[in-house]
Amino acid sequence: MNASQPTVADLLALKGKRQLTKLRVETLDEAAAASLADIDMLSVPPELLEKPEFRQICPRPFVVGGLEPGAYVTETDYLRVAFRLLKAGANAVYCGASLGIVKRLRDEGIPVVGHVGLIPSRRTWTGGFKAVGKTAHSALEVWTATKLLEEAGAFAAEIEVVPPQVAEEISKRTSLLMISMGAGAGCDAQYLFATDVLGSHDGHYPRHSKVYRDFFSEQRRLQTERVAAFREYAADVAAGVYPAEKHMVAVEPDELAPFLAELEKS
Repeated sequence: MNASQPTVADLLALKGKRQLTKLRVETLDEAAAASLADIDMLSVPPELLEKPEFRQICPRPFVVGGLEPGAYVTETDYLRVAFRLLKAGANAVYCGASLGIVKRLRDEGIPVVGHVGLIPSRRTWTGGFKAVGKTAHSALEVWTATKLLEEAGAFAAEIEVVPPQVAEEISKRTSLLMISMGAGAGCDAQYLFATDVLGSHDGHYPRHSKVYRDFFSEQRRLQTERVAAFREYAADVAAGVYPAEKHMVAVEPDELAPFLAELEKS
């Protein structure tokens, strides 16, 4: 790990002192931009994190490698991939699996980020893509889940789409670094997807997201330009104007003549 990268201890020392920033990045360009923008933490899928150039272009942030739910099954699966990601440059791993697997990872000294509130892979148990913690009973369930993660050895937890008053009170009462995704400013960090920040897609954006740019329109404009350029190229070929003389390599006449003579002999 690069000495300039923050450690788990560094992040926990900042709990309650300032809001950290976290982004989900899925391309090298996004990762490089996040590093240059001094984003504190990144969530990174394994296939991106394991690219040899990833840490070269993204040396600064604290990187959480994603162990996506359903992609792995046994403790051995999770351990093997977690160690692989740490070797590739991760500082921690995200794990939305059972508490037993979280504990097993922690027993091996692997820093783990858990998940409470709206957990997309478990949304059927909480009513779909809806806020969690809006009733006293539901809020207490989020609190209990947070304490169980703490006891299992996680050092941090994403808390997703939970009322800010509930999230703030939970954050005050746990040693975990609480990472808010739509759970207000009373936690320890704010988390958004880079694709949402950049406005990279059409259609629905989550309520908690904030779009800072309109990459979708720019990408659509660029695609129109690609099609136009390809059509112009095809038209030039059909009309015989490409390739022109400037696109070709010349041969001297005194070299061409003997070549043609030899061709005639053969």
